Amino acid sequence: MNKSIQLNIKNQVAFISLNRPEVFNSFNREMALLLQKTLDDCEKKDEIRTIVITGNGKAFCAGQDLKEVTTPELNPGFKKILEEHYNPIITRIRNIKKPIIAAVNGVAAGAGANIALACDVVVASDKVSFIQAFSKIGLVPDSGGTFFLPRLIGFQKASALMMLGEKVSAEEAEKLGMIYKVIPSESFSEEVEKLAFHLANMPTQALGFIKEMLNKSMTNTLEEQLDLEGKLQIASAQSNDYQEGVNAFVEKRKPNFEGN
Repeated sequence: MNKSIQLNIKNQVAFISLNRPEVFNSFNREMALLLQKTLDDCEKKDEIRTIVITGNGKAFCAGQDLKEVTTPELNPGFKKILEEHYNPIITRIRNIKKPIIAAVNGVAAGAGANIALACDVVVASDKVSFIQAFSKIGLVPDSGGTFFLPRLIGFQKASALMMLGEKVSAEEAEKLGMIYKVIPSESFSEEVEKLAFHLANMPTQALGFIKEMLNKSMTNTLEEQLDLEGKLQIASAQSNDYQEGVNAFVEKRKPNFEGN
C-alpha cells in the first residue's frame, strides 16, 4: 500500500508529493499528520536546502476528504482537523527556514489552495484552477486563507472569491499576484526542478532570514521592521555565503554557496 505522502530527495531538494490521487489528494488524518512529520524531517536535515510540495495524479489537492468528515467512525471533528491537521501544516510551512515551493500541478481547492498560497514561491501548470470552495458547502475559509489571500490580491477581490467560490485560472492567478508564475503543462516538471535546484544553490541562511522578515512584516511597525532588517543584515554579513558572494563578484565567477 502506497503512503499518502511520498518523499524524494534529489540534489539538495526534497520533493514532497501528496499521494491520494484517487480522491484528488484530499486530506484525511493520516495524510495531514504524515505531511507534518515529513516537513519536520526535511527541516532537520542540513543536506536539504529547498522543499517542493506537489500532488500526484490530476490534482494538487482538493482540500478536506469529505468522506472522512461524513463517516461517524472516521470523523475527527472540525476542532481537531484545524488544530491538529491544517494549522500545524501552515505554521510549519511559514516557520521552516528553507524556501518552500508549491508546485501546483492540478486543481487546488479549499485547504489545498490555501496550503499552496502559504508557500514561499507558488508556480502552477497552465491547466490549473484555484478555488475557495468553502462557501459552497456552508463553511468558511481556513488554513490561513483569510490571512494570506487578502494580502496577496487585496481585500475586495479576496472577499468576492471567498464568498462566491469562483474558480480562478492559473493565468488569472498570476495576473492578480496570487502566484509567482504559470508554467506550460508539458514542461512543468522540468521547470519546477530547475527552479528548485536554483534555490537550493542559493545562500540558504539568507533566504531563511528573508522568510523571517516577510513573516514579521505582516504585523510589525515600520520601526520594528527596520530594526529587524538591521539585525538580520548584520547576521548575514557574518556568514560564509556572504564572503563567498563578495569574492565571486570580485573574481567575476559564479558563487558556490553552501548555505551557511
